[in-house]
Amino acid sequence: MNKKQVKKLSKNLPQIAGILGRERYLNSSVLIPLIKKDKEYFLLFQKRAATIRQGGDICFPGGKVDKTDKNFKHTALRETKEELGIKKKHIKILGRLDTLVTRNGIIVEPFVGIIKNKTLKKMQINVLEVEKTLLIPLSFFKETQAREFTLEAEIKPYSKDEAGNIITHFPSKELNLPLHYQSTWKDKSYKVWVYEYEGEIIWGLTAVLINELVKKY
Repeated sequence: MNKKQVKKLSKNLPQIAGILGRERYLNSSVLIPLIKKDKEYFLLFQKRAATIRQGGDICFPGGKVDKTDKNFKHTALRETKEELGIKKKHIKILGRLDTLVTRNGIIVEPFVGIIKNKTLKKMQINVLEVEKTLLIPLSFFKETQAREFTLEAEIKPYSKDEAGNIITHFPSKELNLPLHYQSTWKDKSYKVWVYEYEGEIIWGLTAVLINELVKKY
C-alpha cells in the first residue's frame, strides 16, 4: 500500500453513526493496527491466551468500553496499551470503519491506525491475555478470497437442564403467541468468513473487519 492508497483509505473511512438501544448491548472498541515493514504494510494481530474467554482466537487488540473511557477511540487505544504495551503516542489513527453489531449482542467500534515498525521492538505483551502476535501482509487479504460458510441459527424459547427440567427463556406459550413461536424456530442464516495463514485461522468478527478494510483502498 503506497501513500496514495493510505490517503484514499483515510478519506473513505466513515464517521460514527448512532445505534438505537446501544445501552442494551455490550459496547467494545478495537484497533486495526497497520505496520509498514520493508515498503509493505502488514496487519498486526494477537492470539488470545488459552486461559481467557475465546482463548486461542486471533483478533485485533481491543475490548469492552469502560465507564471511565472518554470515547470509543480512547477504549481502543487503552486496550492496545494494556494488551500489547503500545502507547497512544506511537499510534496514528487514520480513521474508522462502520460500527459492527454482532448477532450475539456486541457492538464493535473499529479504528484503523498506523504503528511505526520500530515500536514492535518495545512492545510488551500482556501474557495473561495474549499468547503471541502475528504480522500478516495486508496484500494477502487483498489477494486471497476467504472461505465462506453459511451457519443456521435457532431460537429456543425453552430448553432443558441436565436434570431434564424445563428452563423458560421467553414465555411464548404463556403469552399465547402463534404456535410456531412456542417451540424452537429458525433464525436467519448468516455468513462466516475464514482465512488461513501459515497454519493460523482467522474468522468471526475479525474476518468481517478485514473484509471491510480491504474494500477501502
